[in-house]
Amino acid sequence: MRTYSLGRGIFLCLMIFFAGLNLTCRDKSPQEMKQEKPEPNAPAEPDVNVPSESVSKDVAVTVNGVEIKESTITELIAPQLERIDQQGSKLPPTVAEQYKKQLREQALEQLIRRLLLDEKIQQANIVITEEEVMKQINEIASAQNMSMEDFKNTMEQYDRSFEEVKQDVRKALSRNKFMEAQWAGEIDVNEEDAKRYYEENKKKFDVPEQIRASHILIKYEVDDPNADPNETKVKAKAQAQDLLEQIKDGADFGELAKAHSHCPSAPSGGDLEFFPRGMTTPQFEKAAFELEVGQVSDVVETEYGYHIIKVTDHKDASIVSFEQAKDKIIKELTEKKQLEFAEKYISSLKAQADIVYPFQL
Repeated sequence: MRTYSLGRGIFLCLMIFFAGLNLTCRDKSPQEMKQEKPEPNAPAEPDVNVPSESVSKDVAVTVNGVEIKESTITELIAPQLERIDQQGSKLPPTVAEQYKKQLREQALEQLIRRLLLDEKIQQANIVITEEEVMKQINEIASAQNMSMEDFKNTMEQYDRSFEEVKQDVRKALSRNKFMEAQWAGEIDVNEEDAKRYYEENKKKFDVPEQIRASHILIKYEVDDPNADPNETKVKAKAQAQDLLEQIKDGADFGELAKAHSHCPSAPSGGDLEFFPRGMTTPQFEKAAFELEVGQVSDVVETEYGYHIIKVTDHKDASIVSFEQAKDKIIKELTEKKQLEFAEKYISSLKAQADIVYPFQL
């Protein structure tokens, strides 16, 4: 129902490596891949050199003399490859192979960009202190309404240790700091730019009715193929019903969500923040939007499992004025220009780099 990110503060540095790729924000699904045809005889990279026979076949590319190995690419895309393999017979072999090839190409491009930028960062002697790292992580956790302990637990659920998260944040901050020095004085967005954008995109500032809700999710999926699915559903519903009775008797909704909910929102007490209609499943939406603030639903079944929903706030439909939106528009237009600058900058690094593809796969 809800996903977690490393926060807006390091948004730019994460996007730099995907700007210009075919799939900027997400991987295309295999179903989408079925609708596409690979380009025949696609041109090779213009800066491909002929390798010597001594080059290891595990080397995917060398960039300014630094090797990027196939094993590194495989490790980077392992979760996506695993999902493809799990779908197995659901995918035609040609579609699965095309999808894997696309993932590899994206990962390779990302690694090349990362290496080129990190090379410049090292030359610039960019230093990020432990204090800066922890400040950023605290801001991320705070934005998710989570304590530091909850944040650490959530990251572990996504197979990320706290030290790995710190390392990711440190690298992200160093990339941001370096790029900020590059675009200093090159990017200007003023109130006139923001006003023009507001007038040309007025529909974007119509705010629909929204509610804020928390929920407890009890799933009935099982890993055991021999388990009786009907019996599993009965047990899950009984658990949800028992939790509902506890809430009616005065138990704290948030504490029960933390202890029992199967949703990633559990550490924050089941809070899903504000959302309008059309953002969740029809059954969940219907039940949630019929509740008054403070009310708790009966047990609601969706394809995810059984839910208990509590509405905690409500906002009527409204229109955001220019004065209300101005600062956000300026910020977003600035970030857009920063991304465009970063894309051009990294593309120029790549054009000047000595890139050797030993083997074309």
